[in-house]
Amino acid sequence: MKKHIVVANLPEFDAASYLDSEASIAAYLTDILQANDAALLAAALGDIARARGMTEIAKSAGITREALYKALRPDSAPRFDTISRVCAALGVRLVAQPIHS
Repeated sequence: MKKHIVVANLPEFDAASYLDSEASIAAYLTDILQANDAALLAAALGDIARARGMTEIAKSAGITREALYKALRPDSAPRFDTISRVCAALGVRLVAQPIHS
């Protein structure tokens, strides 16, 4: 007898629970940056901030917790200044690499 899985009954995936090391965070951001999608980057930074503690990251970035949630929601288009401040608070740096080697 086959067992059917109902997708709607599956729990929602949360990347934050897997972002428990500098290496996993760097790999995650590298993959996200390759998509070249600002909203996806904002959401990924939100995942990392939740993994590290949203209140602490907001304080380190110099913005309110509510503003941080708003800036890093999946459908947002945050300013570069916000991305830069959040990256600094997370202790990560965005790096440019040539497309063609």
